[in-house]
Amino acid sequence: MALIYIVEDDKSIQEIERFALQNVGYDVQGFSTAKEFYESVNDKTPDLILLDVMLPDEDGLSIVKKLRRNRETVTVPVIMVTAKTAEIDKVKGLDIGADDYMTKPFGVMELISRVKAMLRRSTKADVQEKVMKAGKITLDIDKHAVFVNDLPVELTYKEYELLKLLMSNAGIVTTREVILDKIWGIDFEGESRTLDMHIKTLRQKLGSEGALIKTVRNVGYIL
Repeated sequence: MALIYIVEDDKSIQEIERFALQNVGYDVQGFSTAKEFYESVNDKTPDLILLDVMLPDEDGLSIVKKLRRNRETVTVPVIMVTAKTAEIDKVKGLDIGADDYMTKPFGVMELISRVKAMLRRSTKADVQEKVMKAGKITLDIDKHAVFVNDLPVELTYKEYELLKLLMSNAGIVTTREVILDKIWGIDFEGESRTLDMHIKTLRQKLGSEGALIKTVRNVGYIL
């Protein structure tokens, strides 16, 4: 049973959303403030988050940014809900990491359909990404292992996470800022030289396949 968190300060709307989703078989918890939500997220990661943009203690856009910087919630689907109708607001939400956007008022059936569709896509993505491959490199998420030519490669935790990030974004340039945020955390205060050194050792450990990791000058890296 999928666990869904609803973050909505309007109690009547929260109750309608909760009842509708529970009625089709989901485990649902509701929160009126960002503080309550964070406490529960730290305790248990949900399968999907229905997030209101306007909350009393924190803006929904700010919450999404934090979720995407957190290793535990970076891939959790987020559907943003707002009374705003301006196209620029939708673009902002999607740009910072929201997966879908619903504008109030909306019907119960639309809500259920959006949630079901998002969970289906999320489940498929999880299955597809358990084993990732690039060239002769294989990364097995369940085993937390990396192989080159079917031979195991010993990587440090940071090297493993760095390779996984690059493989999950294969063919797309990942900027230095994004890598530092996702691998070292938003509070990282060290030099970006740390990233360069990890890339160097990662390439060495991957042998000839290390050449798949390309430097994009003054931007980042691409696999």
